[in-house]
Formats: sequence, C-alpha cells, structure tokens
Amino acid sequence: MGLKVAIQMDPIERIDIDADSTFRIAEEAQERGHELFYFTPDRLAYQQGRVTARGWPLRVRREKGNHFSLGEEQEIDLGAWDVVWLRQDPPFDMAYITTTHLLDMIHPQTLVVNDPTWVRNYPEKLLVLQFPDLTPPTAIARDIETLRAFRARHGDIILKPLYGNGGAGVFRLDPNDGNFNALHELFTGMSREPLIAQKFLRDVEQGDKRIILVDGVPVGGINRVPAQGETRSNMHVGGRAEKTDLTAREREICARIGPLLREKGLIFVGIDVIGGMLTEINVTSPTGIQELERFDGVNVAAMIWEAIEQRRKA
Repeated sequence: MGLKVAIQMDPIERIDIDADSTFRIAEEAQERGHELFYFTPDRLAYQQGRVTARGWPLRVRREKGNHFSLGEEQEIDLGAWDVVWLRQDPPFDMAYITTTHLLDMIHPQTLVVNDPTWVRNYPEKLLVLQFPDLTPPTAIARDIETLRAFRARHGDIILKPLYGNGGAGVFRLDPNDGNFNALHELFTGMSREPLIAQKFLRDVEQGDKRIILVDGVPVGGINRVPAQGETRSNMHVGGRAEKTDLTAREREICARIGPLLREKGLIFVGIDVIGGMLTEINVTSPTGIQELERFDGVNVAAMIWEAIEQRRKA
C-alpha cells in the first residue's frame, strides 16, 4: 500500500536533478506508488495542537528544466500523513532547530526522517565527539587562547564554523599562516557560536570519503578528491567524485557508530572519513545517493525506502 509522504525541503526549482539526493528519494518514492507533497520550511506551522504545512501535491520526472509538477496549493495536517522527510539544507540555525521542535510533535505517529530529536541533538560536527578514538584531534571553543593552544600542539589545523555546511568557511592554517587572529575576529564578529578546530589530515589530498549508511548499515561510499590547490573536497566547491571501496578501517568505523544511528532513528546518514579518521556524521540533509548509485550500480534510494516501509509496519 502506498504511503502519504510529505517532503520539507529547499525550493525544488533550484535543485540539480543529476546530483540532488532529495530528488532521488522523491523519484524512488513515486516509483513505489507513494503519494508526494512538497513544502518549504517557512510554510511549516503549529496551529491549535496541529502541525500543518502549506504546499503542493508533487510529481517528479528526470527531465532537466521540467523536473517537477505541482498540484493546487493546499494546507495539510502533517499528523495525518505517514512520512515526513526533513530535508532542507543547513545552516543549522534557530530556524532549522525550530522545525525539529515542531516535527517532534507528530513523530513517531508520523514517521519523520531523520528523527527530529536526534537531528537537533546530533548535528554533523558534534556527534563525532562521542567517538574520540575514531576522530582526529579536535577542539570546540570560542576562546582564542584555547584555540591558540590547540594550534600550538598540532601545528597544521583546519578552522571552520561549527554549524557550517558544504565546505563554506573552512580554512587551513599551517604553522606559518598569519591569519589566525584575523579569522577568529571575523568568525566571532559574525556569530556567537564556537568554532571547531581539527588537526589537518594530509591524507585529504587522496580524498575525503563519503560513506552512506542506511539504518546504521553501510551501503557504499564515494571518494571526493579536492581540486588542485584546494583543501576542501566538497563537490559544492569543485571536488571530484570517484568510485571507491570501503576499507577494513572504514567498516570498523561504521560498525561502531551504526547501532547508535539505528537506535536514534537516523535512517539516512552520510559520514566523512579522511585517511581512516572520522571527521563528520551528517544527519541533517546528507548527500551522495546519486553518485554512489552511478558508481556501484546499487539502488540506494530503494534501500532507504525499504527501511522506512519496515519501520511503518512495525
């Protein structure tokens, strides 16, 4: 039997249908006979005990420039739907956090993917802190003396916003780089949030591996290689995706974190691994489905839907 599926996402007209994971999730849902409804986060609301959304019935097609059709705008009660996808991109700010609080009110009667409580509690750069033996040396601080001491210990570091995404605001500071104080002033002048510093991993030159886990189980990975002269491997900033296999160390990492992901309802997760070190656990709006499907010939979107359908039956 088809499910009623609402997708909370960024504007659908802007997406790249050859790379966007949300599009692939919607495409597979449609092929499985599920009914789709689309809305943007600003149209989510609470009204007298009901969590509602204003949006549109949705049909998708793999046709560039004509990849979706919308029905008439309407308001729906999300508590009457089977599944809601939480799929807007960060920044992970108070607007994002508010959507998780509202969606908490209908979950798990309506299955929200990923579980909004744990999306809120486990943003990308914080969940990894529970596995310090798997990660590079890391500091989270706003205090410049703490960050300066971390840099003195490790020399070559990465400094970035704690709640950033897509490689934005990521800086490598080698021991001779004189921009540390200026960057700290820039970041702290823009936000009250702490920064995250990590020891620079030279293995990033060979790639930053994105591994996708479905309900805590790894289904494959892609290697993202930085462009020449670039530290960041994110595909948003010119990183190149390559086919890859998982190493024994990477499978060990997945085995360690998988049970926690499954327990917390984090069905679709993308982790980042550089040289056998876990750097991020992406739970908000992970990407990489389409690249992995093309390289490995597997239907990752179907695996995700099978996990959701099993949870709906439970």
